[in-house]
Amino acid sequence: MIELYTSPTPNGHKISIMLEEIGLDYTVHPIKLAEQEQKRPEFLAMNPNGRIPVIIDRDNDNFVVFESGAIMIYLAEKTGQLLPQDEKARSRVIQWLMFQMGGLGPMMGQANVWFNYFEEKIPAAIQRYQHEGLRLLSVLDQQLKGRDYLCDEYSIADIANWCWAISYDWSGIDIDGLDHLDAWLDRVEDRPAVLRGKLIPKPGTGSEVKKAGASIIVR
Repeated sequence: MIELYTSPTPNGHKISIMLEEIGLDYTVHPIKLAEQEQKRPEFLAMNPNGRIPVIIDRDNDNFVVFESGAIMIYLAEKTGQLLPQDEKARSRVIQWLMFQMGGLGPMMGQANVWFNYFEEKIPAAIQRYQHEGLRLLSVLDQQLKGRDYLCDEYSIADIANWCWAISYDWSGIDIDGLDHLDAWLDRVEDRPAVLRGKLIPKPGTGSEVKKAGASIIVR
């Protein structure tokens, strides 16, 4: 059983979607970011950086993994899914995962913050991050030319990048003309596991036990 500590953010959805895709049973522990639950001592004992998501693998000596990219690789290796075994193919998937971790996620995240949350609107900052976000989305668009998925076969690279790319409108970014990207966004969103995973965690205070796409609430 996997225990998932998460919130409804792009990084959180990366793991809930992956867990739905690979079919592992997992328990959801919603973390209320606005109440700073991620800064409490019990959470910092799992992730000293005080960020979601975090997993605990109860079937592997209660092994704790933090950082969403590291969690995705761990789960892929654990199950033999969504990460190729071939050395070169595996490297390509990890390269695109790192593209999201080091580029698309941070830049889209900054665009979201400056465009939506800061009371003082600073046009130079907003434009800087929107421009860089669009540039990175354009890189994805070019990679997807002639491909259904980033590395031909659906993988953790698609999940990771999709969770951030889908927020383009919230960031105030216009993707008009990025037709390959737009088609890929729809293609990934049409997957049943993605539809389930992006709704986790559900509103409420209970923990959710997920099994084969169904859920029960544990109060």
